[in-house]
Amino acid sequence: MKQNARQARPIEQYYTSYNIGQFGITKSADKLVFSTNLNGKSNLFEMRLPKTYPMQFSNNNQKSGRVIIDKEERFIITTFDNDGDENYQLYKVPFNGGIPEKLFETEESEKHLTYMFTKDNDGLIFTSSKGNPSFMNVCKYTFDSGEIEVLNKGENYSTFFAAKSDDDQLIVLQEFRANTNTRGIILDADGNKHLVTPDDSKVHITQDFHFIGDDKVFFITDYEKDFSYLASFDLKTFEFTEELVIENEELTSIKQDKKNGVLYLVTTKGVQHEFYEMELKSGDVKVIPKPIDLIHQIEVVDSGDLYMLGTSARIPNNIFKYDVKAAEWTQLTENKILGVETEELIDPEVVTYKSFDGLEIEAMLFRAEESVANGYTLFWPHGGPQAAEMKFFRALFQVALSRGYNVFTPNFRGSTGYGSEFTKMVEGDWGHGPRLDNIAGVEWLESEGISDSEHLFLIGGSYGGYMALLLHGRHSEKFKAVVDIFGVSNLFTFVESVPDHWKPIMKQWVGDPVKDKEKFIEDSPITYLDTMTKPMLIIQGVKDPRVVKEESDQIVEKLQALDRDVEYLVLEDEGHGFSKKENEIKVYTQVFDFLERHKG
Repeated sequence: MKQNARQARPIEQYYTSYNIGQFGITKSADKLVFSTNLNGKSNLFEMRLPKTYPMQFSNNNQKSGRVIIDKEERFIITTFDNDGDENYQLYKVPFNGGIPEKLFETEESEKHLTYMFTKDNDGLIFTSSKGNPSFMNVCKYTFDSGEIEVLNKGENYSTFFAAKSDDDQLIVLQEFRANTNTRGIILDADGNKHLVTPDDSKVHITQDFHFIGDDKVFFITDYEKDFSYLASFDLKTFEFTEELVIENEELTSIKQDKKNGVLYLVTTKGVQHEFYEMELKSGDVKVIPKPIDLIHQIEVVDSGDLYMLGTSARIPNNIFKYDVKAAEWTQLTENKILGVETEELIDPEVVTYKSFDGLEIEAMLFRAEESVANGYTLFWPHGGPQAAEMKFFRALFQVALSRGYNVFTPNFRGSTGYGSEFTKMVEGDWGHGPRLDNIAGVEWLESEGISDSEHLFLIGGSYGGYMALLLHGRHSEKFKAVVDIFGVSNLFTFVESVPDHWKPIMKQWVGDPVKDKEKFIEDSPITYLDTMTKPMLIIQGVKDPRVVKEESDQIVEKLQALDRDVEYLVLEDEGHGFSKKENEIKVYTQVFDFLERHKG
């Protein structure tokens, strides 16, 4: 008997799709190693191409960072954290898989970020927090001797290793002054430093650096423009050049094919990505059709073929191969929801509406099929806040849709993808403009006859959790009930408890708790306990380093003292997200049970 295509399946069925994180691939394209929770917990798996059956490669049950493969095929290098604490530390794993081994002794709180092999494969250049947790050091580690040499000590701002020349003589440092204000600095072997953009006093970003031959570095910047573009820095004349602007699209990432003289460019256009090929010699640019909406990673192998990690609203993360000569994509992984075909899932409509001050806000509206629609809508302010809700696959959304809920996701001021000035609008204004953009979205739903205060649930995570708390406190009449997933409750405690390397940017990002005291009070959800009257579910990971457990503890304690209807779910072995399948299923089972109980 054929199952009704729109019949709601058990929640855990929608979470049978797994996460696929960063991957590494040999230049000969015979081994691909990727991070995944395919076995329920995060580990490394491999595919021995052209075979695509995934085999377990590591067994330490922890999330990993970037995967790089030794060209001499001795081992792979990656980083692992500990149950979501985000203290990622360097490990090596035997080339054919096995037990991860720390590269060197570390302290528990130490972090290792951004790393590459040296030119002779005799060591690594990497970013380390050791001895300088706020500003970071760029270091060189030698495999044979175990020696660690500090190449650059960060000062004033968090400074990270970003790229290097083929001969290791030049290193690019990336200096973070704010999310929207970063600097690219060339460090030469004599210790001289050269800024890659002309005027240090102008606010702009620089990122994703690639050495082109011996003469130039190509990179992404928004220097003197609203949308980021491709630029270069001449290593001999020290001249900055604008190389390629794609109108009304933000250049997001670059991948270089050195052998064939090609750059592959990913841009952001609203809620999806576009993909381009640029020939360096001629400057010709062409669009490459892609099988998904969002691209997370691109790698190039010796043949010139591409390997890509990507997703769409109806397609979970998968890895694809692009045959350059045939111009054809092949899907290598088969990551999908058990027993549910892609055609049964829902794509969003892209809509726009005007906010309180006339600013245009783009949003996505996922409409439940009429046959199952229950009249309720989930309102989802995204995290970040300097991020965006794009056409990601979210099992949460598809579960909601299968149970008759609509889902609405606004990209309020501060979101990325709409120009630098739009993104900067949240800086120092976490709780006014973005909040009113969200309220304008609620009013748009009401004007369109999609929802009303008796049929609108509020749910968000991270900054979205903060916004859910703040909207509840200041506009409780608009919502039926509220779910907060690791959201900030108190800006005063938040700015003091973030990771050390975040602290240098907090005044620019959030504000100064002394100078901006009244603004912090106004924009902190905990100020509005008296009007938080609707039922609440609050979810928190014990090891969250970004929004620490105290943020949830303090608001739960105060709401319980006021005898409010608040449920509190604490996960002992998670951080800022859910890396373990059993926890993910537990969380969203409780979320939907909470929603069902408060529908009436």
